[in-house]
Amino acid sequence: MGETASDEVTAVAAATGSQDPEVGLAAVAALRGLVEVLEALQVENARARGWSWQQIAARLGVTKQAVHKKYAGRRFLFRR
Repeated sequence: MGETASDEVTAVAAATGSQDPEVGLAAVAALRGLVEVLEALQVENARARGWSWQQIAARLGVTKQAVHKKYAGRRFLFRR
């Protein structure tokens, strides 16, 4: 993650503590979207390195079926 992106994440995370619900809830929604993107990138990374669905699921704290259902149909661009 670049410095600008890192600064942006820090600012959004800090905004979750806002007393203004408009600001706080918008920050939570932004972080939720970021978590989804980061999870997908790391699942792609794990699969590219030969990890099983069971290994990925264990690290994410979900069932193998859940992670497989969510990501098995995606077409990842495996990078090595």
